[in-house]
Amino acid sequence: MKNIRLSVEGMSCASCVGRVERALLAHNGVSGAQVNLATQTAEIQFEAPATILDLSDVLTRTGYPARNETLVFNLSGMSCASCAGRVERALLAMPGVMRAPVSLVAETVQIVVVAGLYTAQDLIDVIKASGYTAVLAKGDAPGARKADEARHLKSQLILALALTLPVFLIEMGGHLIPSFHHWFAMLVPAQIWRFVQFALTLAVLIGPARVFFVKGIPALLRGGPEMNTLVAMGAGAAFVYSTVVTFAPALLPASAQFVYFEAACVIATLILLGRYFEARAKGRTGEAIRHLVGLGAKSARVEQGGHLVELPIEALSIDDIVHARPGEKIAVDGVVTLGESYVDESMMTGEPVPVLKSDGAIVRAGTVNGNGALMYRATGVGANTQLAQIIRMVEAAQGAKLPIQSLVDRITRVFVPVVMALSFLTVCAWLIWGPEPVLQYALVAGVCVLIIACPCAMGLATPTSIMVGTGRAAELGVLFRKGDALQALEGVAVVAFDKTGTLTVGRPEVSDIVVISRDKVNCDETELLALAAAVEAQSEHPLARAIERAAEALGGACPEVEDVTSLTGLGMKAISNGRSVLIGNIALMVQEGVETFAFQEALEALGARGVTPVLVARDGAPVMVLGISDQLRPTSKSTVQVLQRRGIKVAMISGDTPAAANAVGHSLGVDTVLAGVLPAGKADALVGLRDAYGPVVFVGDGINDAPALAEADIGLAVGTGTDVAIESADVVLVAGDPQAVLTALTLSDAVMRNIKQNLFWAFSYNVILIPVAAGALYPNFGILLSPMLGAGAMALSSIFVLANALRLRRVAGTI
Repeated sequence: MKNIRLSVEGMSCASCVGRVERALLAHNGVSGAQVNLATQTAEIQFEAPATILDLSDVLTRTGYPARNETLVFNLSGMSCASCAGRVERALLAMPGVMRAPVSLVAETVQIVVVAGLYTAQDLIDVIKASGYTAVLAKGDAPGARKADEARHLKSQLILALALTLPVFLIEMGGHLIPSFHHWFAMLVPAQIWRFVQFALTLAVLIGPARVFFVKGIPALLRGGPEMNTLVAMGAGAAFVYSTVVTFAPALLPASAQFVYFEAACVIATLILLGRYFEARAKGRTGEAIRHLVGLGAKSARVEQGGHLVELPIEALSIDDIVHARPGEKIAVDGVVTLGESYVDESMMTGEPVPVLKSDGAIVRAGTVNGNGALMYRATGVGANTQLAQIIRMVEAAQGAKLPIQSLVDRITRVFVPVVMALSFLTVCAWLIWGPEPVLQYALVAGVCVLIIACPCAMGLATPTSIMVGTGRAAELGVLFRKGDALQALEGVAVVAFDKTGTLTVGRPEVSDIVVISRDKVNCDETELLALAAAVEAQSEHPLARAIERAAEALGGACPEVEDVTSLTGLGMKAISNGRSVLIGNIALMVQEGVETFAFQEALEALGARGVTPVLVARDGAPVMVLGISDQLRPTSKSTVQVLQRRGIKVAMISGDTPAAANAVGHSLGVDTVLAGVLPAGKADALVGLRDAYGPVVFVGDGINDAPALAEADIGLAVGTGTDVAIESADVVLVAGDPQAVLTALTLSDAVMRNIKQNLFWAFSYNVILIPVAAGALYPNFGILLSPMLGAGAMALSSIFVLANALRLRRVAGTI
């Protein structure tokens, strides 16, 4: 099964979305299709016999073709025509690449490809595999298409306004100011003015407003009318009626000889105005993606042949040694090989405090180096950097279709045909029961029903909120890998945490130092700890590293040790300054004949808290007990408390002993502690929690958490965890902070509330205003809505939905 994301042209409302989805799903081999109006994309799951070109043809036949894009690359390494042919053949072998002419002289290749099918890096990799180097010379920058669309609409709008204003001002001025009407009638004969209006309106309709007819009429002829059809029929009806009055008035009764040229051109101009604001607003919904893309460096200094060479980012390869000067962006993912500096990772994790990076530390593309210089070995370049993966996750989430959208889809499938039927019934009702001039009233009401109906707002209600919400989440360090997690998080009843590496740091540290005896020598805990660290330096056990870090923190000088012996399952023994040293568990002490009574009090105290004890004896006498435990993350307790205040049960699932797990659970105040749970048992534990309370969220970080992340209603993987865990999750918490769970829940609540507001507005708008447009208020109040007001209201409805979705950009992190 393959999955592709195509950019689709020409969609203007929810009816278009439904039509594209149905056409794709009807094609043999297509198993799934999710079309997004806000992003103008189609996410398609397919297998043979369907091909990418087949799907592109389906979209074209449906009237919404897949957009092509042209990318130009500068090439190096070509020496002859066969080189150019090799590059061209490699590119044309990629499904979806239409043309790829290579210029040997200019050393460029111009690739025409189905938009959204490949990234620039994908194409660069194919060229590299052919033996040549490629660097992107130009192409569609993120957001450029929306900016171009807005600029085009602006130019069309200005032209439409210039043509419409004379008609509108003179006609409306004549209605509002009788003296002005009389003066103008004396200046310009009525019939001449009608000819002028005809010419100006025709120029609007065949010029800036041509798009409504070019798209709307073919859609009607295909049996799939949409938003453009309504506008084309409304403005077209007003224009045709007025043209008949102007050129063949004898065909109509004298009482109906009125022209509505101003309605036709004002309708078109107002809707162009709405679409211009809509395009600008849509552009702002994708700012998060553009911000993420903008984080990447454009070039980097790389060691080559003993020299530093400035290379474009696309030319970097795995294992390149990259230099980062103070204040520079980290160019690619890598491991520090030399230097020490604080790196600002807030743009990716949301954590405001810079992180110290030294030899062996991991650095990520897009983060910003501090005041020190760093050298690092590239481990991830191009599409394989974490930044690129984050961008792909956000794009995938933004294109998701939530379950709530199914209601919208069912309504919009029949919306436009129903509106057209209502418009026809409205005209019939006015012709039968309306007052004189009956034809005039029937035309105005019928056109107004066509114009005021707005499937655009319904189609934009959900995807725009998802786009802005998931983008804001990414800025706060929460990545929704699956967009439907936004809705699923809304009804969560239980949040279950893994312990190690999630609620805790995942690294053992010395938490307690209990000196039992100074061994009849003036020896403080610093010296004893340094002695233990000197022995443990020969061990590979994780607890040994904790003892070394603790000794280093206290600043003690490690003594010389010799004859160090590791005793599997027990501990270590050594000689220091001629004296024997034992470090290990109680079994080691018993085996070596150490009197263990002196250890008992410390062992009981540490055991009650679930802390691992490490015993130290010298010359057969107890001298010290070290308590080693995995430290809680600073925000774990506050996260648990906030979740409980929100009415959510909190559970902790751990493979640790009951004593250790219960100690951590008690200190955090969780509702349920499940200890000694094997990896396979975590999924079963979640089933039990779900049966007891309801939908379950699981938060974990390790390979052993993958089954539980997949079993949970929503799996949240700590971003500092393993790739397996992240791939099994629905949401990734980049910073590894449990408080990010609150951010995810807060954003879910905000997005779902925003979607419901949008849908309420979109549906209420149509339910209330379509009857008003049909003339429901006329019998009692004498009010009949003008088609021009209907066009303005229709444009405002979409703008309202977009503006409301954009409020999500201000959602704070944890609440």
